[in-house]
Amino acid sequence: MKQQIAQIVNNLDPISLNEMDGVSLMKRTDTKFIIHQQQLIEVLKTITNQYKVLEINKNRLLTYSSLYFDTENKKFYHDHHNGKVNRTKVRMRKYMESNSCFLEIKQKDGKGKTTKSRIQIKDFETELSQNLVEFINSKTSEKFNLKPSIWNKFDRITLVNKHAMERLTIDLNLEFNMETSSKSYKNLAIIEVKQQRFDRTSPVVKSLKKIGINPYSMSKYCIGMTNIYPELKYNRFKRKIIKINKITA
Repeated sequence: MKQQIAQIVNNLDPISLNEMDGVSLMKRTDTKFIIHQQQLIEVLKTITNQYKVLEINKNRLLTYSSLYFDTENKKFYHDHHNGKVNRTKVRMRKYMESNSCFLEIKQKDGKGKTTKSRIQIKDFETELSQNLVEFINSKTSEKFNLKPSIWNKFDRITLVNKHAMERLTIDLNLEFNMETSSKSYKNLAIIEVKQQRFDRTSPVVKSLKKIGINPYSMSKYCIGMTNIYPELKYNRFKRKIIKINKITA
């Protein structure tokens, strides 16, 4: 499947990081879909003329590595689990092909809007430096005592709509680990459509709809946490975990 996906993606027109600046969408609506990688192949075949693909150093399947932070009592995880509409995630993310690393803060409001703030750093820091603590405090208007909570890694394809203010990410080969615990989802594809507001006329949304795939809210962070920390309460995510396991079986 990986070879088939790569073959389709390699036939798309490329777009560079600099060219993507116009569709950075730091304030946006994110809409997720989860499918088996075999279904992804069929979807990609139907939208090849509508999108360009991000290419960095001749690579189109890009590797991302992330380190998430949370409080001692896992506040960010529990806020999501308990349905709090105003939520925060803090992570460091390294874009392996460009060898660039950022501390990123994602904040979701009660209207479904996501705001992302970030600052470039040299590399992963398992202990937050003072300037990063101050950056987090300034963006969240709160003071947290944050520690590393989970690592994750995945391969990503980023597509940019040729005709609309839209881009989408496709995450494959998702892995989580922390100390001696690990979990991977090899057959899963997570599609995330990023728009100023959700538009059902999007080529990829229409293609997914045709095969019966509707938007499905899920958090990679929360799913990973339930696997790495089995003692965490996860009632709210139980149905999502069952669905993901069924897709990847």
